[in-house]
Order: sequence, then structure tokens, then C-alpha cells
Amino acid sequence: MTDLVHRLVEHYGLIAVFLGCVAEGESAAILGGFFSHQHIFVLWHALAAAAIGAFVGDTFFFILGRSFADHRYVTRLRRRPGFRRAYRLLNTHPNIFVLSNRYIYGMRLIGGVAAGLSRITMPRFIILNAISSMVWAALFVTIGYVFGLGAESIIGQTLARHERLLIGLSIGLSVAVIAWLIARHIAKKERAREG
Repeated sequence: MTDLVHRLVEHYGLIAVFLGCVAEGESAAILGGFFSHQHIFVLWHALAAAAIGAFVGDTFFFILGRSFADHRYVTRLRRRPGFRRAYRLLNTHPNIFVLSNRYIYGMRLIGGVAAGLSRITMPRFIILNAISSMVWAALFVTIGYVFGLGAESIIGQTLARHERLLIGLSIGLSVAVIAWLIARHIAKKERAREG
């Protein structure tokens, strides 16, 4: 079973990193770095998959906000906790907001739609989003790579390939659960503040 999972990660892992980074993708980028350290991916491939995924995701949400402002999905996003605050920040500090939005967990999707609804131009958003995506990918893939170094030194060189794979998957799951709990806590505070 672990050999099958290992082959799936080898063949489709970079696609999963890309798709994971289209949405809130910190755990996918960290896993990309971890598996790069384990020589399952080439490091620059993981960096490229994470950066392109982050860029495509934010650009998609920008276009969604810009072109489909009255669509029920966009209207529902506008009612989410924190949207008003994101929109206000975007209009007062557009460059800083676009460059830093992806680092605030749970705000990335809302931030892209808010940017699409704002006065920021498409070329300006694209340039800022590209810079932010590359820096974000380098940061989180490097965290995963360094975590791989630390795990290897703690656990030792004697790990078999499938044990490394299981460790990597448990790291990704742990990061995703922690991020979800933080986002839930932030959303609860935002609802209390807006309510």
C-alpha cells in the first residue's frame, strides 16, 4: 500500500502541490519542500508548482471579483467575516495589501475577490501578485525543506522510503489542521467584532 502511495506522490505530487496552492496552500507548499528534501521532487519544480499555483489562484479570485461582482458566489464571499476590513485595507494601501494578503490565513480568497472589486488595475495586480507568489512559495517550500532536514537528523538516516512518505503526509495533515483551527478562531473573532 505504501509503495502505491509513494508512486502516486512521485507521479502526481507536483500537480497536488499546484492545486493545493491555488487555494489556501501553505500545507501543500510545505509538503512540496519536504518531498524535495526527500528527493521525491526536484526543489525548483516544487517552488515553481507552488508559485504558479498561488499566482493562478489569486488571479482567478481577482477576475471573479472583477467580472462577476453580482454572482451569488461573490455575494456570499462578500458576507464572510473580514471582507469589509480587507476591502478597506485594499483601498487605503493597495500595494501592501496585495503583497501581504496571502500571509494572512483565511483572507487569501476574500482578498483576491476584494482586489477584483477595488480600483486596482489588472496589470498592477498581476505584477504585485507575481512578486508575492514567488516570495510566498520560496518561504513555505523552504520551510518544508528545512523541516525535512530536521526530521532526518532527529529520526536518522535509517528511515525507509515509505516511512518518510508517511512522515511527510502526517506533517501536511498537521499543518492543515492547525491552519484550519487558526482560521476558525480568527473568523469567530471577526464575527464577534462585526456582530
